[in-house]
Amino acid sequence: MGIVTADGIRMPGSRTLRFEGREHGAAVSFFHVDNEPGQGPGLHRHPYSETWHVLAGEATITMGEETIVAHAGDTATVGAGVWHGFVNSGDGPLRILCIHASDTMIQESL
Repeated sequence: MGIVTADGIRMPGSRTLRFEGREHGAAVSFFHVDNEPGQGPGLHRHPYSETWHVLAGEATITMGEETIVAHAGDTATVGAGVWHGFVNSGDGPLRILCIHASDTMIQESL
């Protein structure tokens, strides 16, 4: 339903964008994360799947007992209810799109 500007969904004091689909007539939500080395969310989970697409940099992603390293162009997915998180493990900025299979974000932190 029209354009959603980056400034309209930017998290306060952050370079990260938070798009909640329900507010815009969309069936998905996302974070467009722009983090410095060492930054990233702690372990958390959702009642739906999440897909990550690395746009630039390197992310170390934890999904349950598994840890992977993803680079620009890589995509990873975690199932509903699985504890997960990621950290910028590179030496430059990490830009990653975190796609939530829900029109609203529901998150439980560990």
